Amino acid sequence: MGLDIYRALFDLTGRTALVIGAGSGIGKAGAEALAAFGAEVTCADLDADAAARTADGIVADGGNATAAQVDIGDPTSVRAVVDRPDVVVCTPAINVRKPMLSITPDEFRRVVDLNLAGTFNVMTAAAAGMADRGRGSIIVISSIRSQVVEPGQGVYSATKAGVVQMVKTLAAELGPKGVRVNALAPGVVETPLTEQIKTHPDWYRAYAEKSALGRWAQPSEMAGAIVYLASDAASYVTGSLLVVDGGWLAVDGRFTPPLPE
Repeated sequence: MGLDIYRALFDLTGRTALVIGAGSGIGKAGAEALAAFGAEVTCADLDADAAARTADGIVADGGNATAAQVDIGDPTSVRAVVDRPDVVVCTPAINVRKPMLSITPDEFRRVVDLNLAGTFNVMTAAAAGMADRGRGSIIVISSIRSQVVEPGQGVYSATKAGVVQMVKTLAAELGPKGVRVNALAPGVVETPLTEQIKTHPDWYRAYAEKSALGRWAQPSEMAGAIVYLASDAASYVTGSLLVVDGGWLAVDGRFTPPLPE
């Protein structure tokens, strides 16, 4: 077969990708990266202007992109943008950082409705068409909070764990039809979702120091994982949780023992 088969592993030329949440953060970086590797990208977001800015930036850099507005909480809105894509990436999420005993039923429903039910809407709408066509890759954003928790992250963590279980189930159900479904678990990434933390220097620094790399990630550092899962390089990868966390889950605790030199 030669080396050309390996050189082509990440080539997305001729494929279509829908990135939901492309207006900012990880979604924006993912849309840009998929376009850079040749995909024709639909940049979708609840904020139509933000989606258009991302698409315009891609086109200005020589890529192929259009923009669309979508509300993942509305199945009809989702179905309107899921039009035969080869790749679907779903990134939107919200968080309410409060102790469990302080979370109101309305706050609980808001987080669950977007993070879990919204992701369900996207996954099922995309998967139906992919199953009929016999191919496709679905990538959803989970979190390290699907694996480890801290005070104030109860409902968010539950939804991110739920996303992983939906990914595994859909991968099992649609694997025979050629559809791959995977989740990405970022660590701490500088996005609008984590903007609150930057106003607390001690909190921000503690998160940086927890990872093995000793720093926060940029959204662009999640883009390689998205391209990988979308591409033929991951042709045998499904039902997986790909952790991109700077070593957060690998390091035990936030204390460095006084070891001898």
